[in-house]
Amino acid sequence: MAVEQKIIAATGNGIVAEAYRQIEPDVVCAYPITPQTTIVEEFAKFVAAGKVKTEFVTVESEHSSMSACIGSAAAGARTFTATSSQGLALMFEELLVASGLRLPIVMVNANRALAAPINIHGDHSDVMSARDTGWVILFAENAQEAYDQTIIAPRIAEANLLPVMPTLDGFITTHAIARGEVVDDATVKSFVGEYHPAHALLDPEPIMVGGFANLGNTYMKIKQAQRAAADGALASVKQIADEWAALTGRSYDHVEGFGLEDADLVIVILGSAAGNARAVARELREGGKKVGIVKLRTYRPFPSAELAAALSRAKAVALMDRSDSFGAFAGPLALDTMTALYAHDLHPQTRRYIYGLGGADVKLEYFRRVYEDLEASLAGAPDPGLTYLGTD
Repeated sequence: MAVEQKIIAATGNGIVAEAYRQIEPDVVCAYPITPQTTIVEEFAKFVAAGKVKTEFVTVESEHSSMSACIGSAAAGARTFTATSSQGLALMFEELLVASGLRLPIVMVNANRALAAPINIHGDHSDVMSARDTGWVILFAENAQEAYDQTIIAPRIAEANLLPVMPTLDGFITTHAIARGEVVDDATVKSFVGEYHPAHALLDPEPIMVGGFANLGNTYMKIKQAQRAAADGALASVKQIADEWAALTGRSYDHVEGFGLEDADLVIVILGSAAGNARAVARELREGGKKVGIVKLRTYRPFPSAELAAALSRAKAVALMDRSDSFGAFAGPLALDTMTALYAHDLHPQTRRYIYGLGGADVKLEYFRRVYEDLEASLAGAPDPGLTYLGTD
């Protein structure tokens, strides 16, 4: 039975900070960067007011932030942080260390463009640069999803011994005030549970962390085990999300569809722009068009089977990336989706798009154009190749 929930008005960052307060991690190591700053700023106020017992560690850079998180998590503390953009990029070597050491760190990322040129607005360039670092990666469309996924994250991390990166789109979600439903503190505490690390540097029995693996196939074996853990995390993410759904009434499948019961033309998308695509799909369906959208919440591990099932009857599919993979055939989401389609012997027409880089407007008319392109593809129009929307 779902618990009673309080309705609040909050920014995406504000509601994430509220989730941090309710979880009350042992340690938060943080450095501010736009548009993530207000997450740790609000949480620092909770610390200063004595509302949490968290050890709040301020550091001199994002590289130091993740380094401190690694030490904290290795010592056995439930450890959180948050970052964005150049901060995530500065952490890069430590992201690989965190996942390679199988440390269950939680880090919310406020998705933002990467320099150069300098741009502080939202796109997915930063998080996509980290897609192969071994972290579980979740995408939120709105503030409510950001809150829920933040609470789900430590359970996923600790169950799989993998770091988890819930994400929300910079400014669009991080700073816009939205309606949110929050559960009571006791329910969150009970859901997350007490943390009892399986291995910790401070245990009476000594362990080795980060040993040298330079002989024979030792490194290969470790990476094979890490891959198995990442693959296995997919079922775990769903199980934990279903437990949260039983409490809140909000389901969090890896893939969420709209109009898929009969859609011939389908858009595949991540994050906040899913709302724009859904609005256009709803409008076109009212006019008799068989259109739909697929939104992914779980991006790593990639839910290939679930995505293929969602697209199994589509005749034409638009692959929408809010980041590019320079020199590749398409953006990251498109490449992953095309691989999933091929692996499941599905062969719809596909069209590849880049949109909304650096916070560029994501207009409803762009999605109308995309559906028109898909319709034209079924009529035999040639594939125009990778298309940037909004530069004309």
